[in-house]
Amino acid sequence: MTVAIEMGHTTAGAPATLDLEELLATRLLVQGNSGSGKSHLLRRLLEQSAPWVQQTIIDPEGDFVALTDRFGHLLIDAEDHTERGLQVAGERARIHRVSTVLNLEGLDAENQMRRAAAFLGGLFEVDRDHWYPMLVVVDEAQLFAPAVAGEVSDEARKLSLGAMTNLMCRGRKRGLAGVIATQRLAKLAKNVAAEASNFLMGRTFLDIDMARAADLLGMERRQAEAFRDLERGQFMALGPALSRRPLGLRIGRTDTTPRNATPRLMPLPEAKLDARAIILAAPPPENNRPQRRSSPDLLGQLMAAKTAALEIRPEAVEQPLSAEKLAERRERARRHGGTRRGIPCYWRPLSGVRGPLPNRGPRFGSAGPG
Repeated sequence: MTVAIEMGHTTAGAPATLDLEELLATRLLVQGNSGSGKSHLLRRLLEQSAPWVQQTIIDPEGDFVALTDRFGHLLIDAEDHTERGLQVAGERARIHRVSTVLNLEGLDAENQMRRAAAFLGGLFEVDRDHWYPMLVVVDEAQLFAPAVAGEVSDEARKLSLGAMTNLMCRGRKRGLAGVIATQRLAKLAKNVAAEASNFLMGRTFLDIDMARAADLLGMERRQAEAFRDLERGQFMALGPALSRRPLGLRIGRTDTTPRNATPRLMPLPEAKLDARAIILAAPPPENNRPQRRSSPDLLGQLMAAKTAALEIRPEAVEQPLSAEKLAERRERARRHGGTRRGIPCYWRPLSGVRGPLPNRGPRFGSAGPG
């Protein structure tokens, strides 16, 4: 059965449809500068396909939270869960076929990458018995599959880039259809972008992005200037799920709206305020937080304990010799007394008893004992 969802209208006024089954067998890349209508396009795709296929959205800005109320998606606030918890949540979402929105709003770039990688890993690593068809939409994909290293750690970048590569390169056999959207093609890892077979290219102004978009659509470089002339909500479509030739289309309306709507001009308040008194007023007192104790120096503590143990170790006490031992040593000393090579043997203390040094016997050229 072929399921064609309506994305909008072509420039000629005909309905523009997307073959959902073909999309599940391939992948989709959406590109457009900020304000070109990327999020609106993704919202239209999600709303139209929600009755037909399970979905999950990696949402770094909280733009798709409204889908939870309208279409019953489960909202997962990544800030409230550990990486391990999100991995298990991804596995369970596939097992029970629940559509989800992973809200990454409020996290810094490194934690967004780590938690998104954990959740995508759970979707990917589930048992074969649960490889049901699923749309995986990643907004602002350049954050999770950057072309070059940024300010995040190498470990976080490798985790996130590996998860995105698995989604786009190996996800099809597991029923995962990746749909990635980016503002800048130049900032998106090439091995991730190259796996897409369907393209929706929106307005862009930078030459390097226009050149890459033209290459992906099979257009000549001189035709790339057309991307500057696209209006908000207009895209050039190409791919087996969209059109066999580059096709201009305008995205239709959506039932839900983003929380972060496009700012509009508003008149300034008419009432006159004492701006200096309000803006430059003394700041409120800061909360005195208890100082964080530094971590103990375990190595220093071990060394100190070892030194103390050495200091208190009892010294060996020399035990006094018995009368028989003393008499035996005196007799031995008397028998071997004398000089060696004409040099007299000096006395030395021997366990509290003075006596001559023992003579080991005559040597060549030395005189024997008296």
